[in-house]
Amino acid sequence: MHPSIEHSYARALPDLVAAARGESHPDARLVLLNEELATELGFDAEWLRSPEGIEFLLGHGEEFYAMAYAGYQFGQFNPRMGDGRALLLGEVVDGDGARWDLHAKGTGRTPFSRPGSDGRGTLRSMLREYLVSSALHALGVPTTRPLAVLSTGRKIQRQMVEPAGVIVRVAASHIRVGTVHYAQMVGEDTLRTLANVAIERHYPDLAAGDYTGLYESVMASQIRTVAAWQRLGFLHGVMNTDNTTLTGETIDFGPCAFVETFDHDTVYSSIDTQGRYRFGHQPGILGWNLARLAESMLPLFDADPNEAVSFAQETINGFYNAFETEHHAQLAQALGLKPETSRELTTDLLAALPAHELTRTLAALRYGGDVPAGALAEWQQRYAAAAPAAPSETGPRVPVVIPRNLAVEAALRDAPTDMSQFLRLLDAVTHPFTPNDEFEAPSAPAQLEMYRTYCGT
Repeated sequence: MHPSIEHSYARALPDLVAAARGESHPDARLVLLNEELATELGFDAEWLRSPEGIEFLLGHGEEFYAMAYAGYQFGQFNPRMGDGRALLLGEVVDGDGARWDLHAKGTGRTPFSRPGSDGRGTLRSMLREYLVSSALHALGVPTTRPLAVLSTGRKIQRQMVEPAGVIVRVAASHIRVGTVHYAQMVGEDTLRTLANVAIERHYPDLAAGDYTGLYESVMASQIRTVAAWQRLGFLHGVMNTDNTTLTGETIDFGPCAFVETFDHDTVYSSIDTQGRYRFGHQPGILGWNLARLAESMLPLFDADPNEAVSFAQETINGFYNAFETEHHAQLAQALGLKPETSRELTTDLLAALPAHELTRTLAALRYGGDVPAGALAEWQQRYAAAAPAAPSETGPRVPVVIPRNLAVEAALRDAPTDMSQFLRLLDAVTHPFTPNDEFEAPSAPAQLEMYRTYCGT
């Protein structure tokens, strides 16, 4: 009925977990099930729909854990955070031998819950994560993937009183930069064990104990992911170090959204009042987060502290060039250009894009269509002269459908009583290269002027 559930992380790192279980619910129901992912993991979809399966997804059992981590939240260090409303249900090994975390969010209080927290989340916030993480996966961006969303039968007070929900997501792991902060405070033995787990599980091509190689690999993975965010217009909204994974997977979608106009100063998150995590600042924040990771890993880099600092500084100094190279290479490939000869073209395109609608403009350039007069029209002539290759079915591509903000809000508003529009939108954003008249049209800029997104915590 289901694959065996393992707990290798908790066994290896007992100081980084706390035993916990989900709270009881008055009327738990399965709202969405990702049957394709369930099958990939070896689950029987019908078992997951059964009372026994629902109990498992909600963390009602004998061995579940809340994971410990620290984090820099809006630049301020919080030494003890952890899963305050989530549980690591365990790990499954798929048919290819890959290990995957099962993680449920919204399951109630844990030993890491803040005072006054109920450990719950809104059903709408869980559906947002299901929708947007599904969209990113379809777009080829490393991300946690949603397995299921459940309603609990509870009402909770957030911006208003609304239904509570739980999402169960899947990741190569939930080890975060903040996990490394926490392990470093516990002690060097724990830090070293955590790094060894990360190497063995995520970067097996590295030699055992190659901690400088681990750091470089994490940097490369995160660069690939955030470069894809910038290419596609994804705005995470809360890039704290506890939301930055060692695998490069996008995690914790809270106040996320897609920008519609290519404006570097776009902020949607209601809690980002200073614009720290604005769209154009995401690469810089990634570099800052990686610098904080290096500080926590210094004891592993070299026995000589001076040599450890030298490695860290030299590697971080190369971040911005590495990011720009990856960003331009992805954009060039999406547009059918050769990365090694297109840097001037992609640089000029990014300079000409501000104030233009991102997805539709890039789609018009790539697939043919009207573009605004002026710099973009001139750029289109140069682009045509570069003889771009025909659109490919592999690698980065330009989507024609993204989760448009007002469409997302309309679908989430109705979802607690009518899932039909949500399911239509989900189908559209998980087929992002297929035209869809209902969900392609952008919002008018004035409609998004006061648009805000919320965490739902």
